[in-house]
Amino acid sequence: MKPDSGTLFVCATPIGNLGDITLRALEVLKSVDIIAAEDTRVTLKLLNHYGIRKPLVSYHQHSPPKRTEWLLQQLKEGKDIALVCNAGTPGISDPGVPLVRKALQEKIPVVPVPGPSAVTAALSVAGMDAQRFIFLGFLPREKKERCELLELVKSLPFTIVIYEAPHRLAESLKDLAEVLGDRTAVLCRELTKMHEEVVLTTLSALARKYESETPVGEFTLVIEGAKTQKPEIDWQAVDEAIEELLNAGLSVSDVAREIARSFSIPRSAAYRKALEKARKRQGS
Repeated sequence: MKPDSGTLFVCATPIGNLGDITLRALEVLKSVDIIAAEDTRVTLKLLNHYGIRKPLVSYHQHSPPKRTEWLLQQLKEGKDIALVCNAGTPGISDPGVPLVRKALQEKIPVVPVPGPSAVTAALSVAGMDAQRFIFLGFLPREKKERCELLELVKSLPFTIVIYEAPHRLAESLKDLAEVLGDRTAVLCRELTKMHEEVVLTTLSALARKYESETPVGEFTLVIEGAKTQKPEIDWQAVDEAIEELLNAGLSVSDVAREIARSFSIPRSAAYRKALEKARKRQGS
C-alpha cells in the first residue's frame, strides 16, 4: 500500500429501490473527493435523494484508457474515489474492472463497500439451491456463441443465474430451452422496483410467453442445474468382491471400507453386506 495515496472504494448502489443503499455506502459517498459513475445522470438522482454534493466523473465500459489513467493519478495524489455503477455492484456485469486492476497493481488501497446485487437478490427469492451456483451474466449476443456457452454448462448440477435485456430475452429463452432442456426456472423482473415480479415457471413456458408478449423491464433468470443420476450399483459384483476379500482374510471392517471405496456406496451399507456374508460363512 502506498501511504500517501488515496483509497478506491468500490460501492454497491441500489438496483431499484433507493432505500436499499447501506449506511456505510452513504458515509463513503459523503466523504470521498470524487465519484466515478457509470452514468452521472443516474448517480446524480441517488445523490440528490440523499442530499450529497460531490464531483462526478463519467466512467463506463466505453471510457478511453486515459480516463482510467486520470482517475489513477487522482488516487496517487491522495484523493479518495468512490466507484459506482448504475445499479448493483461495479465489476459484476458492470464497468469498473480496469480501474480496480490498475489500482491493485499500483498498490493503491481498494476497499469493497458491499450491498445490493441482482444476483443475490434473485437467488434469495428463487427457492433453489444456492450453495453452489454459476453466474453467466449477460449471454452473448450472437446465437452461435450463446449456444456454445450454454453447452459448456448444461451438464453441471449447479443453479444458473443469467441477466438478460428485454430486446434479447425471447431469443435467449428459446436457446435456453433448446440447449438446457425444459428446466424449472424463476423469472425475476424489475427487482425492488414498483412492478417487481417473481415467477416460478419453466424455460419452455417462458419461451412461449415471450414469443407473443413484448418483454418490459430488467430480467434476471434463475435456472435449476442439471439433474444428476447416480449410477446403478451392480450388487452381484459387490457380493462377489466381498467373498474375495473375506477369502483373502480381511476383517469385516476392512472389507466394508474397501467395498465402499470401490463401488462408491455408503460404508454402512457395505458393512451390513460384509457382516451378512461373514455370518453366513460362519454358520455354514
